[in-house]
Amino acid sequence: NLTVEEDGDKMDNKLLPGLHLGVNLLIPVATDFYFHPGLLFSGKGSKVEMDDATLRLSYIELPVNFLYRGKVGEGFVLIGFGPYLGYGIGGKIKSDGVEVDVKFKNTVEENDSEDVFYLKTFDAGANIFVGYELSTGLFFQLNSQLGLLNLMPDYPGESGDDSSIKNTGFGLSVGYRF
Repeated sequence: NLTVEEDGDKMDNKLLPGLHLGVNLLIPVATDFYFHPGLLFSGKGSKVEMDDATLRLSYIELPVNFLYRGKVGEGFVLIGFGPYLGYGIGGKIKSDGVEVDVKFKNTVEENDSEDVFYLKTFDAGANIFVGYELSTGLFFQLNSQLGLLNLMPDYPGESGDDSSIKNTGFGLSVGYRF
């Protein structure tokens, strides 16, 4: 989902399902504790109820998590947290059959196209997750993510207007540990 505020008013957006695909590593730090970096492709976005529009965004993300992986039964309980960095690679807004590209740019210049929706290139935030890994290596996780950076780009000549766009989300992950 996206948390959008315009001039102090929070917009009512709805969840938009997406997916993430990627790889991660377990690097032992201490007994049952791991450094857990990864590289993910993540689909994000939201439905804007008042316009019946959908905003879909694509990011390459680098989560840098810390993980507790303790033995419970035949498998492992997973509890993790940490920051993530995201790089926007594309997106689309669809509304009433019209499709507009999303471009990632930190500062929008006067000569930039008005037929494009702009967002800042980089995102960063916090992850937290819990899950269980079976003895076979198959694991399941509940994830939550809170974007901490305002994605609204800068417009030269305009003073800041308290508008902000931030990524938020939660999900279910299924994976296999080799």
